[in-house]
Amino acid sequence: MQASAEAQPNIALVKYWGKRDRERNLPAVGSLSITLASLRTRMTVRFSDQPTDTLIVNGQEAPAMLGRVSRCLDLVAGRNRQRAAVTSDGNFPIGAGLASSASAFAALVVAADEAVHTGHDRLTLARMAGTASGSAARSLYGGFVELTAGDGGIGLTPLAAPADWPLEVVVAITEEGPKPVGSGDGMIRSAQTSPFYASWVERQEADLVVARTAVSNRDFASLAAVSEHNCLKMHSVMWTSRPPVVYWNEATIGCLEAIRLLQAKGVPVFFTIDAGPQVKAVCTADAVAGVRGALDATPGVLRTLVSGLGEGARLVPS
Repeated sequence: MQASAEAQPNIALVKYWGKRDRERNLPAVGSLSITLASLRTRMTVRFSDQPTDTLIVNGQEAPAMLGRVSRCLDLVAGRNRQRAAVTSDGNFPIGAGLASSASAFAALVVAADEAVHTGHDRLTLARMAGTASGSAARSLYGGFVELTAGDGGIGLTPLAAPADWPLEVVVAITEEGPKPVGSGDGMIRSAQTSPFYASWVERQEADLVVARTAVSNRDFASLAAVSEHNCLKMHSVMWTSRPPVVYWNEATIGCLEAIRLLQAKGVPVFFTIDAGPQVKAVCTADAVAGVRGALDATPGVLRTLVSGLGEGARLVPS
């Protein structure tokens, strides 16, 4: 009745922001992401006769997250399950815009499924993870992944394996603490108050078509253009919410300026930013050293992380 799994966070290039069904946590729009290799979360789940579920995250009790974990375990193992002791360990900041919840819940459902031998297929597990964290569904899969959104539920399609187009990601950490507004609350605020929200939803499919074609053709320039544009549109929706949802800081903007300077010199790199202040620079392998050097030299950057593209959530020895 025990198993462990690891999963990596994913970075959306064509992003989602907003819910079509808050009760089922269904995203308002589709998305396209890349799964990272170097960042990871390991979840160990042990079912027993203990009276309540428990959760330890990086050596500390985490009661604030326990409710989401318990509800997710109910989906995998059933409401009449034994209680679970869950241990989570990761190698990157939590709640800071690096998709820590995506990797955590992707690993959680894989570990729980193995521990109780329920035998759910990957799409079913992805949908279960997605009820706890909308982006977690994508971390069940590796490389380039497209998530389609519909009233009947989500669908997921792997578009390219990590080795098919081995891009690299340089992550500039500009803050390590939790973000001031959670993504879920921010999405609700934007849907209710941003004058740009309806346009964001309406135009998403066009961006997905461009990005999907770019991945198929290994067209870096096209993927760069649509990814940056989609990112800025999402943050424009956030900024025009009331009150505004602003995750960026001075170092975030500095990183964008550094990337623009690299692009002007012909370096194959583009930026994307999720719901947080961290900047992700996607580039080709031969550009990594220069991109990392430029971001490390940007005032306010605490450190940088480098990752290739990785595989989906998987079992590991307990």
